[in-house]
Amino acid sequence: MPDPARWLYALTLAAGLAWLLVAVNGEDAAPPIRIGVLHSLTGTMAVSEAPLLDAARLAVEEINAAGGLLGRRVEIVAADGRSDPGHAAAEAERLIRDDGVAALFACWTSTCRKAVRPVVERHRHLMFYPVQYEGMEQSEHILYTGSAPNQQIVPGARWALERFGERVFLIGSDYIFPRAANLIARDLIEASGGVVVGERYLPLGSPEVDDVVAELGRARPDVVLNTLNGDSNAALFRALARAGLADLPLVSFSVAETEAKAWGGGELRRHFGVWSYFQSLPNPENRRFVAAFQARFGPDRVTSDPIEASYVGVHLWARAATIAGSVEPRRVNRAALGLSLPGPSAIVSIDPGTRHAWKMVRVGQFRPDGQFAEILASRAPARPAPWPFHRSRQEWRALTRDLATADRP
Repeated sequence: MPDPARWLYALTLAAGLAWLLVAVNGEDAAPPIRIGVLHSLTGTMAVSEAPLLDAARLAVEEINAAGGLLGRRVEIVAADGRSDPGHAAAEAERLIRDDGVAALFACWTSTCRKAVRPVVERHRHLMFYPVQYEGMEQSEHILYTGSAPNQQIVPGARWALERFGERVFLIGSDYIFPRAANLIARDLIEASGGVVVGERYLPLGSPEVDDVVAELGRARPDVVLNTLNGDSNAALFRALARAGLADLPLVSFSVAETEAKAWGGGELRRHFGVWSYFQSLPNPENRRFVAAFQARFGPDRVTSDPIEASYVGVHLWARAATIAGSVEPRRVNRAALGLSLPGPSAIVSIDPGTRHAWKMVRVGQFRPDGQFAEILASRAPARPAPWPFHRSRQEWRALTRDLATADRP
């Protein structure tokens, strides 16, 4: 009989070599865990949304480099929403039903989110939504990692009134987020004794801004609150500069570093943004994040608030799956409530009562290079309040139903 120790050694060596051959041939017995990343890679929202796919890629690569999740690799199945809510809903259905993804990381516009939400709920699945929005929503199957109204719209509008004056002009894209955000802003302006001197909406992606810029020239407001989304902003920024209005205070709620770099938002001399995160934050966690993002995707790439929220969302999902011991959506969903994670902007916590994240509030002024110079920051992350307190939930639901019915994009 052979020596038992040698026999055991030979058996172990053979098993190890077999595992190595299987791994090299890509035939690992444990299949990868698939997640769906659904953002617009084409159309008017592509400049804003395409980088969110890269943020998810970076997070997945970090998870895999650390050994994977529950002993398995994580794999992204990417889908293009095409800046079209109906197409995004169809893609969400395909990702869940046909590709068997364990979670969705999806959407930018509220019109897209509201189109995808019924798909996620019908399958009792789980979606992470990474963009600031109008609030007035809470789904048992969505985790909201962008800012709620009290973390962006309300403090941003209040700061603008205090900094620049009471005469405010509202401009936005013609869909639910800008209209609902401006409804919140109008309530605050009027309660503060201010006045809305103009309110204009453009079709999503429309470059036809000359009329509204001419109206701004006539009205001469103290400040403009801008909720345009997509590349309509590029047309607005160019038209303001041509009209000699580069010094008109403009506070943008959907323009971050990515958009400023692409569309010249840093060329306006009094252009401000309200976010939870800026690339220019000096803390070590953010410096590490920016360095990793640029090492992976190029030294000229910029990060932004939605990019950070997308990146953090994937890590939150992985942490919740680890706690749950499973990637089954309902188990991960339960494990995520109350979960905290250090992020590039601050510690991010999921509020179990609202399913929204605690977020910092920051105001920054665009520099000529498109980065932000932070001029105001909250002392600590603010608890999310997706339902602004000055109306009841019933009132907000009725108002947003009316706005959603009127949506055209």
